[in-house]
Amino acid sequence: MNITKIITELKSERARIDQAIAAIERINSTGRRRGRPAGVTAAPKRSKRRLSAAARKRLSRLLKARWAAGKMKPRKKAA
Repeated sequence: MNITKIITELKSERARIDQAIAAIERINSTGRRRGRPAGVTAAPKRSKRRLSAAARKRLSRLLKARWAAGKMKPRKKAA
């Protein structure tokens, strides 16, 4: 094996890698991060909605009443 040939090939490969890194750093420094174009901001995060204990109790009563009302209706007979 010709060591000088291997060294020159590795140096040229290193030069290509350095160019690729420089190109990526240029893209990154222009404000394009996480796939968004420059100047576009992310949507604000929505907070979790939480029910109070009284609201949960009221909702539970309403749903139970709705479920019971649906169960009490007479079923239609199939002809």
